[in-house]
Amino acid sequence: MPVPLSILDLAPLVSGGDVGDALRRTLDLARSAEHFGYHRYWVAEHHLTPGVASAQPALLLGQIAAVTSRIRLGSGAVQTGHQTALSIVEQFGLLDALYPGRFDLGLGRSGQAKKEALTSSFADSAPRTVDGLLIPKPFSWAPIFASDRTALAGRLLSQPGAEPLGLDEILDQIEGLLAGPYGDGKGNEVTAVPGAGADLQIWLLGSSGGESARTAGARGLPFAANYHVAPAKVLEAAAAYKEAFVPSASLAEPHLMVSADVVVAEDDDTARRLAAPYAHWVRSIRTGLGAVPFPTEAEAAAFEWTDEDRALVADRVDTQFVGSPSTVAEKLETLRRVTGADELLVTTITHDHADRVRSFELLAKEWAG
Repeated sequence: MPVPLSILDLAPLVSGGDVGDALRRTLDLARSAEHFGYHRYWVAEHHLTPGVASAQPALLLGQIAAVTSRIRLGSGAVQTGHQTALSIVEQFGLLDALYPGRFDLGLGRSGQAKKEALTSSFADSAPRTVDGLLIPKPFSWAPIFASDRTALAGRLLSQPGAEPLGLDEILDQIEGLLAGPYGDGKGNEVTAVPGAGADLQIWLLGSSGGESARTAGARGLPFAANYHVAPAKVLEAAAAYKEAFVPSASLAEPHLMVSADVVVAEDDDTARRLAAPYAHWVRSIRTGLGAVPFPTEAEAAAFEWTDEDRALVADRVDTQFVGSPSTVAEKLETLRRVTGADELLVTTITHDHADRVRSFELLAKEWAG
């Protein structure tokens, strides 16, 4: 029996399209994903990004829940550095009140992760292959996180002088508010309405073996490791999570989900053609301007690449799983085996919506078989 297969969606804009198109395509894909048998449908949180419409996961998840009935829905991930625990609990408590028992509250560290990246060093790292899985040289986000544009975004995403809570502290608040009522130890209590008593599964997401992985393990929470975002660190993340794991009331054993970027078509050549604009799209992210609307194949083919450009995107391009259903399923099985994943989370972007839906359909059929 294969491990469950789920979807991560960014509600991507494409060249020539707009935000409304992107959101309507997400609703259509979610309906299709439920029909194809995917286990979960998660949406990301990205801000001030020209090519991504999933800025507010809770709002988007409410729309998705209204057009689906069974598939589990979640955030991948709510950025805890930009919100209070109460606002997060109220948003997802409202969703659970309307559509009970269907939501995963996936959390990420956002601001704290940026600070960690600024002090990381990858000088001695080199690409390697581990039992068939490519582990590329890490990419350093430090120049982007230190840029004036990132500073501008940070000012818009937080109140003046606000400092994000530490991961343990915000988790304590979220869990306390969900359990409700929440007290200050002096006899004062408040109750989150909606929120208290909501049937949510809390997940942590992470791109390394750092605080998120260790905290998820220590608190007995499920953990999602990002091979599609930070492929160089996926084994480190998986190992740190499992080594730190302590059973909890909700989880007796570690539960690891690992993400991958895939494009599937009827044959390898067609899939490679559909995936060709991906490198151009990743370059827009890696140059610090945010993801552009996903280019057409012609637009991507017209771009003049330098050696520096190619090096900038190599780790993401080389770890994207592209090909026929059997080709991609084999690569996903390698990822599962090497990381020890209990679930896999796949994300796909193509310029044409029908190609994207077809990619998920072909993969689901192959994986089930």
